[in-house]
Amino acid sequence: MQAASPPTYRSILFSSVGTMSGTKATNSCSFLGQNSVLSSVLELLKEERLYAKFSNCEFWLREVQFLGHVINSDGIHVDPAKIEAIKNWDVPTTPTEIRSFLGLPGYYRRFISNFSKIAFPLTKLTQKFEPFVWTHKQEEAFQTLKQRLCNAPILTLPEGNDDFVVYCDASHQGLRGVLMQQDKVIAYAS
Repeated sequence: MQAASPPTYRSILFSSVGTMSGTKATNSCSFLGQNSVLSSVLELLKEERLYAKFSNCEFWLREVQFLGHVINSDGIHVDPAKIEAIKNWDVPTTPTEIRSFLGLPGYYRRFISNFSKIAFPLTKLTQKFEPFVWTHKQEEAFQTLKQRLCNAPILTLPEGNDDFVVYCDASHQGLRGVLMQQDKVIAYAS
């Protein structure tokens, strides 16, 4: 039974506490709002006989770094360390180096409008029977991706369940879309 305990714990935690994550209270900027949410979460943990080690918990943080993102009251940002890495990236000289490069902006593609269209000249060079010839098209794609990631917008965190708008476009060159709420970008897709 011990091997199954982490998934079981996550399942119980999600079914009891996870239901609160969709409420507007979790995005509350006020101390009282956050304190109310924290009290509710701690009460649910207590009811489910789940325990939190407070020495491992942090509360009322203004900014959190999580999986290469910085999240604060303004929204979601690309981690500045990743921006620095992309600024200093040398021009790829092999298909493997292109794949390696594309991995980083690909991870942040939700910040880059038209990512697939911009990356296409680079992606094409990674195909098995495509000769590796670096031209101005690949250079332009490489520099554009670097520039777009270094100047990535701050994405808005969704609030509630209403007023979402999806704009989409399809052509022979690809598909693209943007998810917005209250005229603010939540994510780009392509």
